Amino acid sequence: MIVSLAMPGRAVRAAALAAIVIIPARVAAQSVAEHIALGDRDRAALNAQSALRHYEEALKLDPRSYEALWKATGEAVDLSEFNTDEKERERLYGVAEQYARRAVEANPADAEGHFQLARALGRRALSLGKRDQVRYAGDVRSEALAALRIEPTHAGALHVMGMWNYNVMSLSGLTRLFAKTFLGGKVFNSANWDDAQKFMEESVAAEPARIVHHLDLARVYAARDLNDRAREQYEIALRTAPAEFNDRHYLEEARREIQDVR
Repeated sequence: MIVSLAMPGRAVRAAALAAIVIIPARVAAQSVAEHIALGDRDRAALNAQSALRHYEEALKLDPRSYEALWKATGEAVDLSEFNTDEKERERLYGVAEQYARRAVEANPADAEGHFQLARALGRRALSLGKRDQVRYAGDVRSEALAALRIEPTHAGALHVMGMWNYNVMSLSGLTRLFAKTFLGGKVFNSANWDDAQKFMEESVAAEPARIVHHLDLARVYAARDLNDRAREQYEIALRTAPAEFNDRHYLEEARREIQDVR
């Protein structure tokens, strides 16, 4: 607001008071959408820390904002995945799980919340011991399947199911037997290599430009001794331009792992 220097003192004071009252109301009314938009901008710029901060600012104003909740979950998981600070990594996984559960509660009929919860739980489980992995396994699978019932071609949920089968089948037979017998992990009976491959192939087909899909499909092929297919997927990953926060890490892993495929 521009105030003329020729205005009387009383008018100036009135105009200033109006600005104090009106401007915050206008900003507050727009700030949830603005913060989400700024978070989206930072996410596209691979600035996950700033993106998470904006989504969390949106949640301070509207704690039940479904869009802010599932997007904040995604950024928290991204920031935790390769974090070398154990305490911070665990804090971020806890934050991600909390936001994801709130997202599912806010909108249980949408696939994204279920997928983000499956992803948050799955990533956290991989950072824990075998007993805790078993404890999380059922929830990871059920949330991913919930997302796929709503959106059968959801690439993220397909990926979660592919890697769920891969991770279970990568456990030793003795560990799987122990989990099923003593830890209540009977859901492990449904895991198999065919589903690991099928789900990962479908995730690649749904989102062919994502590095992590190709990387994990390569790992499934390598585990099944399908080395030519594995090498092809590693090479595709290495040719794909980075577009997500952790892609630099995925590319490092692909460069290292392709050397072991003969």
